[in-house]
Amino acid sequence: MCGVFPSAAQLPTPHIGYVYPAGGRQDTTFEVVVGGQFLDGVTNAFVSGSGIRVAVVGFNKPLTPQQANKLRETLQELQKRRQEANLGVRRRGGSSGSSTNATWTFADQQQLMEIRQKLFSFQRRPANPAIAETATLQVTVSTNADPGEHEIRLGTQFGLSNPMLFCVGGLPEFNKKNPRLNEDPPRVRQARNNPNEQKATAPTETSITIPAVVNGQVLQGGVDRYRFQGKQGQHLVVAVAARQLIPYLADAVPGWFQAALALYDAKGHELAYADHFRYQPDPVIYCELPHDGEYVAEIRDSIYRGREDFVYRIAIGEVPYITSIFPLGGHANSTTTVQLEGWNLPAKSFTRVNQEPGVFALLAGGGRLGEASLPGCFANSVPFAVDTLPEVLEQEPNNTTAAAQAVRLPVIINGRIDKPGDADVFRFDGHAGDEVVAEVYARRLDSPLDSVLKLTDDAGNQLAFNDDHEDKGAGLDTHYADSWLRAKLPASGTYYVHISDSQRQGGPEYGYRLRISAPRPDFALRVTPSSINVRGGATVPLTVYALRRDGFSGEIAVALKDAPDGFALAGASIPAGQDQVRLTLSAPPRATIAPIKLSLEGKATIAGTPVVRPVVPAEDMMQAFAYRHLVPARELEVAVSGRFMGRGGLRILGSTPVKIPAGGMAHVLVGTPNGAMVNRFKLELSEPPEGITLAKVSPADEGAELELHSDAAKAKAGLKGNLIVNIMPGEGFAGAQKAKKQNSQRRNAVGTLPAIPFEVVTP
Repeated sequence: MCGVFPSAAQLPTPHIGYVYPAGGRQDTTFEVVVGGQFLDGVTNAFVSGSGIRVAVVGFNKPLTPQQANKLRETLQELQKRRQEANLGVRRRGGSSGSSTNATWTFADQQQLMEIRQKLFSFQRRPANPAIAETATLQVTVSTNADPGEHEIRLGTQFGLSNPMLFCVGGLPEFNKKNPRLNEDPPRVRQARNNPNEQKATAPTETSITIPAVVNGQVLQGGVDRYRFQGKQGQHLVVAVAARQLIPYLADAVPGWFQAALALYDAKGHELAYADHFRYQPDPVIYCELPHDGEYVAEIRDSIYRGREDFVYRIAIGEVPYITSIFPLGGHANSTTTVQLEGWNLPAKSFTRVNQEPGVFALLAGGGRLGEASLPGCFANSVPFAVDTLPEVLEQEPNNTTAAAQAVRLPVIINGRIDKPGDADVFRFDGHAGDEVVAEVYARRLDSPLDSVLKLTDDAGNQLAFNDDHEDKGAGLDTHYADSWLRAKLPASGTYYVHISDSQRQGGPEYGYRLRISAPRPDFALRVTPSSINVRGGATVPLTVYALRRDGFSGEIAVALKDAPDGFALAGASIPAGQDQVRLTLSAPPRATIAPIKLSLEGKATIAGTPVVRPVVPAEDMMQAFAYRHLVPARELEVAVSGRFMGRGGLRILGSTPVKIPAGGMAHVLVGTPNGAMVNRFKLELSEPPEGITLAKVSPADEGAELELHSDAAKAKAGLKGNLIVNIMPGEGFAGAQKAKKQNSQRRNAVGTLPAIPFEVVTP
């Protein structure tokens, strides 16, 4: 079996935790620092979209304590030699006493400064090893680079990293003033001596001209200030992007950088303050400047935390900003006149041509809202939903059942809870046995509405009620404020749907889209991770999540879409009634120079009609040590490196799914190019369903035979899914002995078999 498998265990997965600055201006070249872990051998960086070139110009890995001590010894020797050289110069200049032959060169001075810088960096190194390594990139953004959000990934000797947001705009950009070497103000020393005290360090201040975007990082206790000239009557917008850049921090509470923003005049009077914008964590300030003169924008963490991944971008200036739109969506294949609310907008409304259903971004800049907008200026975006159901506008007064607005199902109602305490009521006729679903889209469309829904009959009896309904497809939301209810009508007659705000708040920005219809069974799909590393000819596991809607429970087949030759899925089906499945992706035998973009799609039959939905790539991110979220990514990228298998690859022999009798056993043959693998490797199930075990692995002529057992008490007949089998170092594998010497608590797999579909059946 020599030469079939790689000689080392599976490599660590490179991970990046921040990008600073997290964007740049069109037609500029600048340096970017990317912090992360397992970035050794970084050679490439890849940015989605067009018009952005990136080159790796440096890499830094934190010193070990031993390396730091050795540098300190070298520094002491250099300082001593410099003192001796200076003493010799003075004596040769006329001082009495013997002279010294010690010399001090420009190269010596350079070495001394470099060592000081390394030791300074060592002392200030991030406490979190997940962001301790840094790669320095040179980024060139062309004039015609697409403005907006992109994704950046690093290519390392360990493979492709996760994506991180990178923004491109047209405004001038400024970076926060960096602290000088050895700068250690008293309050910084105080914070180091007592790190539990949440006190601000000495603030940094940078002078800028507006309009502009400023980039910075808030360090522990840090306060950053930006000074600029303003004019009386200027309509100033100060908009922070922080949580927007890095949605979740796994080891921070709250689970993101919670920015606090303030605006001061030249005398230090606070003109405005914000630590959020409505329900969004990133703050926004709007202020009409009272006089000509200097102003200061200040940003810090709300509880004075900070480190290198507390990255922000702030747009400052008389720039357009949308605060709300109405309606929040429109009908497919039609036009919608959208009313705009906000600051410095070039128009108060515009007409949108709706085509395919979905959720799309509307921008406050560019030509979408009128040619009067500044080309390339800062632009926030808001979501806009397009659907195929008939649509109507809410009509006031409709606050009570007596004044309820009559609607005909199915329908989407575009409405507002337009003042505190408001409630909207809609009346429809139903038949006994009909199933009705009422669903609100508000918070998912950037409305501050925290909806409450209830369904009543003509006598006022409540048939169904819902406040918050979880939507795992909304990966950036931590409060699922939209409502969903489903009920079977007990009799023919008139029914009422009531919608209000749970906090009894309201206003023109409290828009919603209320769908009332029969159930619309459907699904959406996510796949993790969004960056895949695989050796040529090898197989890696992926997880596909089914976000089922309105009671859809059918099987979903997953397939590659327009994939290059050599890529294949195994176990590519989500069983009926299940919300996720682990499947495997096999790669072609040859390595690729650049990552390959893949697309997946899911297919199901709903009410006799074939339905196809895209599989959206996502990152499984942890928030505040505990909560997990599927955060959508823009691309699914695969890096194929090296070579794993000989010709033919690993394969599962025989028919699938494998039928395992409840309480019994089944056998599976695994074929390899060069015969048996049992003597050098071990096979282990990875995260198997409860009750399914791999009892025995035996040599076979074509590779190995797996004996699978089913515990009748835990694995009932009807259970379906995939078995993922890892190839682990065995006693005869050199990597196993090395792992033992390292006293590792967790062994790394050297490979994975193609997924084995199974079904537990009645004996």
